[in-house]
Amino acid sequence: MDEGTAATREAAAAISRELVSLHKQFYGRGPVRAKTYLVDDTVVCVLEGGFTVVERTLIEVGRAAAVHDMRTSFQAAMRDQFTAIVESALGRSVRAYLSQVHTDPDVAVELFLLEPEGADAEDGDTFELGDSA
Repeated sequence: MDEGTAATREAAAAISRELVSLHKQFYGRGPVRAKTYLVDDTVVCVLEGGFTVVERTLIEVGRAAAVHDMRTSFQAAMRDQFTAIVESALGRSVRAYLSQVHTDPDVAVELFLLEPEGADAEDGDTFELGDSA
């Protein structure tokens, strides 16, 4: 994907908006900043400032692992909704979705790997490692 085209920039902005909206809908609060990057068959959305008061309180008293576990469980439960946002914005299928949250600083990263399309499926920049035995 060429990050310079207007259509690509709009798709990235739509993904950011919709992911923030989904967070707001289910957490009651969403990230204060989001930016989506489109690179080849990869979509990365960086979301900042999204912890709730309860989550920040748990983090402050040393219970960051509880927040991480809850967020990870939520992301697994919401996998279909998250991938639908990317698939709708780009018109491409997501083959893998990964999510990570970091507590200090308050940052989450949503990573989507897309199914290759057209010439990208035969991209010379990709290679498979053979059996080295």
